[in-house]
Amino acid sequence: MEIITNPTQNEIKRASKALKDGHLVAFPTETVYGLGADATNEKAVSRIYSVKGRPTDHPLIVHISSINLLEKWASDIPDYAIKLANEFWPGPMTLILRKSSLAKDFITGGQNNVGIRVPDQTVAQLLLKEFENLGGLGICAPSANKFGAVSPTDAQAVLEEIGPSMDSSDLILDGGFCKIGIESTIIDCTKPEPIILRNGFITQEHITQLLNINSKIESKSTIKHSGNFQSHYSPKAEIFINQTPKTGQGLIALSSIKTPEGVIRLCCPKNNEEYAHQLYSSLRKADNLGLKAISIFLPDGTGIGESIIDRINKAAANAFNLTE
Repeated sequence: MEIITNPTQNEIKRASKALKDGHLVAFPTETVYGLGADATNEKAVSRIYSVKGRPTDHPLIVHISSINLLEKWASDIPDYAIKLANEFWPGPMTLILRKSSLAKDFITGGQNNVGIRVPDQTVAQLLLKEFENLGGLGICAPSANKFGAVSPTDAQAVLEEIGPSMDSSDLILDGGFCKIGIESTIIDCTKPEPIILRNGFITQEHITQLLNINSKIESKSTIKHSGNFQSHYSPKAEIFINQTPKTGQGLIALSSIKTPEGVIRLCCPKNNEEYAHQLYSSLRKADNLGLKAISIFLPDGTGIGESIIDRINKAAANAFNLTE
């Protein structure tokens, strides 16, 4: 397994060829790093599940370079989904749609739906376009981490997390730190109106304003999707929410909250956008430091803050003190 830092066009072509040959390529997106495979190659996709330790009935998201390939993967696409795609793609939004015959059960977890996304990141876009130039139709790419663990937001985290499980012919494309830092918003578009399945950078407010929906968007669905388990995004350290940290514990909080003496400050974001960008790397830092516990003070729930709170609550789901 090889890491390619700041890949050139020729190295992107090499990575695309590796995907066509059935190998895995980890690559950056604007949200987190993904572990990619040819979405039409069942054997290659099965390696994603193996490397991640991911349940085989848990669906994957297919990444494409533009809306132009959407109809290859999806059918019965509602008008509002097209409107969402035109507005927010490329960007941190995944649409769940009725699948076409191209989307096989080994991608969808046996469901009649498929998740599609167009990432907004230079390396990801170059990789997808080169892959499509070779005849590829899409790249499956869940987060490049062990299932249930903290998603990686830089190439070093990918290497530490899944490097030992990758083969010598697999690649990691190092495109620097991810801009946003938490996973995409997932929207169920199989109903008359959209249903938000996972919060992300694209918020309910963005969606209701675009679609002129006055009522609150529903959030209940039986569709399986990435990040829908109660416990997810979890570090090894135990997480305590909104509780004063003790000496030797880590602290994640906005900069307005002071660091008590003897406490290890893991990050000091000034706003919710910085909080999202730094959250996962801070959780990984705590594990690398061997911390046993982390105190996390929640941000306010405005904008991306709601999505941050969702990730923190899932990261803390195995803790004994979830809180107020």
